[in-house]
Amino acid sequence: MSSSSAAPAAKPPIRDALVGAAFRLFLEHGYEQTTVDDIVALAGVGRRSFFRYFPSKEDVVFPDHERCLADMTAFLAAGGPEHDPVRRVCDAARLVLRMYAENPTFSVQRYRLTRQVPGLRAYELSVVWRYERALAEYLRARFAGRPDGTLNADVIAAAVVAAHNNALRSWLRSDGKDDPGAAVDHALGLVQRTFGRTTAAQAATPPKATPVAAAWLGAGDAEAGPAQSDDVVVLVARRDAPLWRVVQELETALGRG
Repeated sequence: MSSSSAAPAAKPPIRDALVGAAFRLFLEHGYEQTTVDDIVALAGVGRRSFFRYFPSKEDVVFPDHERCLADMTAFLAAGGPEHDPVRRVCDAARLVLRMYAENPTFSVQRYRLTRQVPGLRAYELSVVWRYERALAEYLRARFAGRPDGTLNADVIAAAVVAAHNNALRSWLRSDGKDDPGAAVDHALGLVQRTFGRTTAAQAATPPKATPVAAAWLGAGDAEAGPAQSDDVVVLVARRDAPLWRVVQELETALGRG
């Protein structure tokens, strides 16, 4: 005689059980009113188990960011010189979006909770800063030796984070119903169009190049002295160099400075 009884459902891993219990209590009783003891009691585990997985109650609200940050760092480290750096950091930001999109219900609940609790908003800002720092460190290495390399790296990293978060929050405000990929692609596309051309132009500029440089192309020695009447003066300037600097360098080259 066969049995038709179903096997009992497997218990979720301890880490998942703690996160599930925490958010159930946060939604029912509020974040501030919920203690770690409440969470472990509902999850059916000991207090030591909680701190084995999460250093604090705040960390249980953001259980997936450490893994995502590690994935992003590894992705950036795997990039080679053949990869466009601006495109690479934009693709790295998409890893964060994928993490949020894996569980829209949880992501929306967390978004609502962080909007209500000032301490969680501050914690979230610290998490965002770590993502931005990872992007900036990668770009600083790629732009080393270029004019304003560090400045460009920091500005682009901040722009990527701002564009990503703008699209992400729009998706979360829609309760996760809109297409997050399309919104983030649109936002990051703006970053690539804005900064991609700048960094490409910089890549073609020799390291340590000055914003404006002048040289004489005469019939003889390339290192000739002051320009003669039959010399040709070639002025090389960055597109964004101020006009007064261009004129100043030209006057110097002609011996009129």
